[in-house]
Amino acid sequence: MKNYGVLRTKDFFIALALTLICAFLGSFLGGLPYLTLIGALVISLILGMGFQLFKRPVEAATEGIGFISNKFLRLGIILLGFKLNLIDLASAGVKTIVLAMVVVTGTVSLTYFIARKFGVEKELAILSAGGTGICGAAAVMGISPQIKVAADKQDRQRENEVMAVAVVAILGTVFTLIEIGIKPLLHLTPTQFGVMTGASLHEIAHAVAAGSSGGPVSLDTAIITKLSRVLMLAPAALVIGGWYQRSTHKSGDGHRGKLPIPWFMGGFILASILGTFLPLGAGMLAGLVKAAYLFLGMAMAALGMSVNFKVIFQRGKGAFAAAFLASIILLIFTIIVSKFFF
Repeated sequence: MKNYGVLRTKDFFIALALTLICAFLGSFLGGLPYLTLIGALVISLILGMGFQLFKRPVEAATEGIGFISNKFLRLGIILLGFKLNLIDLASAGVKTIVLAMVVVTGTVSLTYFIARKFGVEKELAILSAGGTGICGAAAVMGISPQIKVAADKQDRQRENEVMAVAVVAILGTVFTLIEIGIKPLLHLTPTQFGVMTGASLHEIAHAVAAGSSGGPVSLDTAIITKLSRVLMLAPAALVIGGWYQRSTHKSGDGHRGKLPIPWFMGGFILASILGTFLPLGAGMLAGLVKAAYLFLGMAMAALGMSVNFKVIFQRGKGAFAAAFLASIILLIFTIIVSKFFF
């Protein structure tokens, strides 16, 4: 692991400026028509990859970029907890929470199983599965710190993160368009269509885009259903980290390594509790959520600056195919469930 305690001030401020530019541009572009399907985080990642063309400033800020991709990521995920209103989630009913648990558990397991059958390496399979089953790029970045790899494999792990984010971004956009297109054929009520989109699509932005095509009731239902899946991020990261640790890492004396505890996920849950029960006001909550996406955008940009993205096209085919098949199965499942249980 890098020693960020000796991080040079110059490195940090160069990295801060570069990633902040990407995050602001990503936020602006992500709000434009059509680009909303891609989302601000993925656009920030792409912009960060583009900054690799400017080698001198990126190389001069290598340590700062590593610090931002590590620390700002955790801060962003903690602040993202303010987006979750636990009372709204509880009012959605037991069925919605149970559906979220089934979707997350089933999709993560299925995507991982298919990916491994296709020869995808374990770490990439886990990240692709988490992004597909939970909440896209945020899930990839939330789960990745729980996968402890050796120092000589950290560059490869960053490549895995980029590939997993690319997979869920592309598939999320494709399936958003598919669900909007097949809506007239499904004969679902607005509530049922909202449940289907919220339970099946990858990013919150995808659920919003598809859910809004069914009207305000469909949109509200899609958001609540999707946020129920987001709520699973913390326990999923803990379970996946523990499983990975037990199945992969052993200390030199033969004993199992320490169970990784995602403390920043505890902050995520605490933020959701504070946002639900403290009178912070809608304006402050909106500001905290915007700050969350700003920090996450900076972390995604830093990630894009620090990887060899040409490798994506060489090693990402199996992960993409696995996530595609799992997404088809998930869509069929959510259509059936929404039609008969909501």
